[in-house]
Amino acid sequence: MSDIRILTEADLRSLVKLDLDAVDCVEQAFAALATGDVVMPPILSMAIAPFNGEVDVKTAFVPGIDSFAIKISPGFFDNPKIGLPSTSGLMVLFSARTGMLEALLLDNGYLTDVRTAAAGAVAARHLSRADASRACILGAGCQGRLQLEALCLVRPIVSATIWARDPEKAREAASEMSRELGVDVTTATDLAAAVGRADVIVTTTPASQPILRGEWLRPGQHVTAMGSDQDHKNELDPACLARADLYVPDRLSQTRGLGELRSAIAAGVAAPDDEFAELGMIVAGKARGRLSDSAITVADLTGTGIQDTAIATFASQRALAVGAGTNFSN
Repeated sequence: MSDIRILTEADLRSLVKLDLDAVDCVEQAFAALATGDVVMPPILSMAIAPFNGEVDVKTAFVPGIDSFAIKISPGFFDNPKIGLPSTSGLMVLFSARTGMLEALLLDNGYLTDVRTAAAGAVAARHLSRADASRACILGAGCQGRLQLEALCLVRPIVSATIWARDPEKAREAASEMSRELGVDVTTATDLAAAVGRADVIVTTTPASQPILRGEWLRPGQHVTAMGSDQDHKNELDPACLARADLYVPDRLSQTRGLGELRSAIAAGVAAPDDEFAELGMIVAGKARGRLSDSAITVADLTGTGIQDTAIATFASQRALAVGAGTNFSN
């Protein structure tokens, strides 16, 4: 018999914030992916096309971490029309030594949101210019807002623009983020111009056709693409990768099939067997990142199971330290 700790979304929101501790947690996970004997199977992904939905299952075992997480993450992108969030889900934590169930993290997608935003911060920390101060966010949903918040943790952002297909959502997001972050956040009506003025561009949409054009990019910029995590999604015009001086995947085997690299391969911009150093290799100092202030860099982040194990164990340790959650005797 063993106790299982149950942590609700409210518990987890009080324990884990999008802060530098969370960014460092995810950064260490990327480094482990490059240096340790991590076991991370391919994503199990299921489309539920009639309802514009998908479900992903991700996991990873990391030597040195006593537990591993299995994350179940639905995304149903018509949900906002009926007043529901587009993402939900939970994480299940097991002992890496015995396989026994340790905790249920009923985060409703919150920890995924945090670790995804933290990954964007890691990419910006290692790939954008140190003086990057202007951001352009494509997407006005939860992740778009969190990406801007995360970016402000690692770069001296003083102004940002937000673009969305729904201008009203962009205005709401800009107003909210201006108040919360204390920076000048406006909406972008001319997307090409907004991209041209930015030092860091982050794409955070479920788009299936490119929304960021290669000809809009200029020397010195960094692009983080977050939205393409399925084989039908595509936010970046393949010309973006052709123009990039450095392309960085989170997991090359994933981006070849799910990320922006998939679209670039299909367009003939990249070859299926081209090799690229992963973000973890750059974090760990095993590969070079930005080569100059004039380089264009692109990070292609599809989301990895190691991020889920890292953030879930991080949350569980904090819960144990303060006695948060409810114990259930099995």
